[in-house]
Amino acid sequence: MLPLFSSRVGPAPSSDIKKEASGAVGDEPKPCCNCLGRDTIANAAARIGPAVVNLSVPQGFFGMTTGKSIGSGTIIDTDGTILTCAHVVVDFQDMRGSSKGKVDVTLQDGRTFEGTVVNADLHSDIAIVKIHSKTPLPTAKLGSSSKLRPGDWVVAMGCPLSLQNTITAGIVSCVDRKSSDLGLGGMRREYLQTDCAINAVTLSLSLSVSLPLSPPPLSLSLSVMAAVGNSGGPLVNVDGEVIGVNIMKVLAADGLGFAVPIDSVSKIIEHFKKSGRVVRPWLGLKMVDLNDMIIGQLKERDPTFPNVNKGILVPMVTPSSPADRAGFHPGDIVIEFDGKPVESIKEIIEIMGDRIGVPLKVLVKRANDNLVTLTVSPEESNPDM
Repeated sequence: MLPLFSSRVGPAPSSDIKKEASGAVGDEPKPCCNCLGRDTIANAAARIGPAVVNLSVPQGFFGMTTGKSIGSGTIIDTDGTILTCAHVVVDFQDMRGSSKGKVDVTLQDGRTFEGTVVNADLHSDIAIVKIHSKTPLPTAKLGSSSKLRPGDWVVAMGCPLSLQNTITAGIVSCVDRKSSDLGLGGMRREYLQTDCAINAVTLSLSLSVSLPLSPPPLSLSLSVMAAVGNSGGPLVNVDGEVIGVNIMKVLAADGLGFAVPIDSVSKIIEHFKKSGRVVRPWLGLKMVDLNDMIIGQLKERDPTFPNVNKGILVPMVTPSSPADRAGFHPGDIVIEFDGKPVESIKEIIEIMGDRIGVPLKVLVKRANDNLVTLTVSPEESNPDM
């Protein structure tokens, strides 16, 4: 068995044994670099705990207050910037998230503030709330989600049902769970999947909500539910760094929670700072990352399929879209984008960045290995489509 746990079970060893093991009197046992010690989870929670806040927003229906939306957030800057989920702080009646709503914010130390929603992006379900304090505020350190591996230990923190300072621990089950795997339409998104306990409460609004977030509209699956109270809280690594924002769980099963990776969140925050909103280029392409298995199957079905070992397949082109006008055809294999070799949709998204209306050269390979260079100018995606 791997030495995952270094904590002791049973009576403590005698001082003589400690001397022999350490080589010197008074030496403390050195922690194993990649081991989970008895205080690892507690230390991680202690580092970030003071920066985790409880959020409460009055909810209304056609002007009538019907209750409160309860969630969590994390103070990420000494200026009072709080990271949370959009669905916690933005009324579903205000789908654009354009209103600067008020939020009741409670810190772990008992201090309360009135916060303001300054930015919200419903597509990613990320929002920024701002509070102002005359006294210093605790902050959390942002880590990197790109370094995570399945099996890594993580801690979920938040205030489920307003129960502040609630901590649960688990492991990363998947580092790149796609939105399509969860039955979520709209633009492609990836989540961190964990088995941390995230306490959920059924919301009546979840029964039939169609969110015009992106082309095509995003329809919330009945089986996927935002965790009231835990939503917006941080997912933390064993170093006490934020590596995700908890947003939802699957109601039909235990141990299926999902978080937005912090690397994606950091890019969204940069968009907020630069443009006040998230700018997303739109090509009008449905794309699929190719692998050896998919390529093998396609070659069996069609002898004229291009001779490639990597690339991105285009199974569908939206009529009248930038890609359609540029001359893309279903069946094209994208092998270069803006002069750079590409193997995944993620690489294309990163290359486009927030460039709208900028001509980009795309090299595609078609049937019988015909190479064609196309020029496409991305448009900004319309959240109302």
